[in-house]
Amino acid sequence: MRTMSLNKSLLFAALGLLATFGLSQAERVHYDNYRLYKATSENEEQLAVLKELEGSSDSIIFLDGVHLVGANVQMVVAPHKVPDVLEILGKAEIKYELQSKDFQKSLDEIDEKVAPKGRASSEYNWSQYYELEDTYAWMQSLARQNPNIVTLIEGGKTYQGRSILGLKISKSGSEKPGIFIEAGIHAREWIAPAAATFIVNQLLTSSVDSIKQLADNYNWYVFPHANPDGYVYTHTKDRLWRKTRTPYGSCFGADPNRNWGFHWNEVGASSSACSDSYAGPKAFSEIETLSLSNYIASIKDKIQLYVSFHAFSQYLLYPYGHTKSLPDNVKDYQQVFNAAVSAISRRYNTKYTGGNIYDAIYPAAGSSVDWVYATQGVRMAFCYELRPSKNFYFTNFKLPAYQIIPASEELLDSMTAMIGEVQKLGYFN
Repeated sequence: MRTMSLNKSLLFAALGLLATFGLSQAERVHYDNYRLYKATSENEEQLAVLKELEGSSDSIIFLDGVHLVGANVQMVVAPHKVPDVLEILGKAEIKYELQSKDFQKSLDEIDEKVAPKGRASSEYNWSQYYELEDTYAWMQSLARQNPNIVTLIEGGKTYQGRSILGLKISKSGSEKPGIFIEAGIHAREWIAPAAATFIVNQLLTSSVDSIKQLADNYNWYVFPHANPDGYVYTHTKDRLWRKTRTPYGSCFGADPNRNWGFHWNEVGASSSACSDSYAGPKAFSEIETLSLSNYIASIKDKIQLYVSFHAFSQYLLYPYGHTKSLPDNVKDYQQVFNAAVSAISRRYNTKYTGGNIYDAIYPAAGSSVDWVYATQGVRMAFCYELRPSKNFYFTNFKLPAYQIIPASEELLDSMTAMIGEVQKLGYFN
């Protein structure tokens, strides 16, 4: 395990080249007069048209994967592209619906409430979102304040030189079953890292017996930001950015959750560098996925449960994404799934659904969850797609800040039930 010292100079090194790569507020991407459309394919020919549109221009942004006939997809279209897009949809007889005439106005109506910089270590809370450097400063402060429990770890590097920082939480320091949380691999899904940090705080401070048992009985490895460059870019330039920031010709970034080396780019990913689901030129082309996978491989014998946090749609998912074939321990997955989904609804009556990735949401090869399960011997690997549900078209990746706490509370309820079932089934033995 790589540890990091806690002095200020190395903190700035860990944060990477934030000043160099930061962009001024004036340079932010705005979506004034962009249209938001919902389109639905009815056959394979129409689906192919939507797939071609999805990777054709950075002026057409798809908010959903284009994978299944009959599935609704949302796309944000620049004003100058509207006539072309409507002509293409019309010729292909694809049904569509205008949902917003001014997408920026729709975005501005959602209060995400980002904390002012520089006050995170003493005032960090879950009534607001935080930029990367403040979350990293808070994590470092936890390691400094709890030196016998919390260890700052580096799980990898990014294209722009930042560290992928995580925390190991071990209350006794002894070898115990391990739980790994990976969040924020898709940059625009802000609720994912917020929920991860909420769980960290609960493990360290909660007086609730069930949560104290989670902290006492397991070693935790938590990485709130698996895609730091992309996350910084969502704050400084483009709120809807999803990918890494590696340059590929005139386009940037690969989808880091289509870049893992298990059935890479077979289905549910794109070979177009402009696409949000670009799988990259090869498996593990992104330093983020390569370095984090190397870290995971170095501790694979220490982790028995792997959980990835995403948004949105309110799903709980398990392998596989590349095929309809189910894991050999699918009955155990279904038992854990049922317990976890039931628990998540108890506090706020929030309804989750899900199942195996391929059937429950869409085909998606090259994900972290599939790679961990299939190649690293971690027999329990899940993905949460957090709030909001698919019915909230205008909020999707922009979950209002007042929902951070309830979304995280119900997630921890679910994970508590999940861990209990995994324990009953003997995976932690």
